[in-house]
Amino acid sequence: MSDIVNGLGRATAYGALGLVLLVLGIVLVDVLTPGKLGRQIWEQRNRNAAVLLSSALLGIGGIVFTSIWTTYEDFGKGLVSTAAFGVLGLVMMAVAFLVVDLITPGRLGATLVDPEPHPAVWVTASCNLAVAAVVSASIA
Repeated sequence: MSDIVNGLGRATAYGALGLVLLVLGIVLVDVLTPGKLGRQIWEQRNRNAAVLLSSALLGIGGIVFTSIWTTYEDFGKGLVSTAAFGVLGLVMMAVAFLVVDLITPGRLGATLVDPEPHPAVWVTASCNLAVAAVVSASIA
């Protein structure tokens, strides 16, 4: 029975950490794009913004999953490594966003939240997932 209680405690801690990292991902995308992200997605039904945010959330979720899956025996060390790799993933996604913005015409953030569908959204979303895959692969 104590194994179950211990497991529930660990799952709660990792779950809470994962939620914090996901919220940070939402904030990051909101900062990188003009306007209020929540309003663009839920009120204006902006598919570009939804794809961009979804890719960031999937990427962070993948990093957190990989970090937990390959976690250290020491619970505290595992939590710290999950937080560190999650933050690294967020930073790397932001850097990749800024690099793509530098090498493309116009303002990428404005393009990505335009109500008209734009291929740059798929490029940026793919970049988010690729960065997450690289970070995840480095965890082992």
